[in-house]
Amino acid sequence: MLLDTSVYLDVLQGRTPEAVDNLLTYRLCHHSAVCLAELSHVFGRLDPAHPETKSVLKAVAGTIEDIPAHRLHAPDATTWARAGMLAGLLFRLSHLPKGKGHERRFLNDALIFHQAGLLGAAVLTGNVGDFDYLNQLVPSVRVIFYRAAPGSRPPA
Repeated sequence: MLLDTSVYLDVLQGRTPEAVDNLLTYRLCHHSAVCLAELSHVFGRLDPAHPETKSVLKAVAGTIEDIPAHRLHAPDATTWARAGMLAGLLFRLSHLPKGKGHERRFLNDALIFHQAGLLGAAVLTGNVGDFDYLNQLVPSVRVIFYRAAPGSRPPA
């Protein structure tokens, strides 16, 4: 099972349903370097003066440090190219406006999706919208969808 970035965020916010917690506990989990980049983005984006920034960064850093190196997969050039084509197709079919910053919206999801296919793994994601579209275009890649639990609870 390859985790999408939404899984990490929902775990950190205590929003994963019990069924997802069970999957994360009992299934072999693979990780994408794409998600690592998306998680690391907060280190530059968050305002250092904000009172909650330090605790958020500590939680994200702990999550990143917990990823075993032998389960972390980086996309190669072919994966990037194929994901780029898939993301471009999805952009065209979605009829989003051109020139408004949407052109690369689907790229990271397409990378994660394609990586899962190459690993022979299912993608676990709470991003139902984008991954459902990807799965309709390439139904051979398995996707496990969930909806984040309302509210939040302290992470276990």
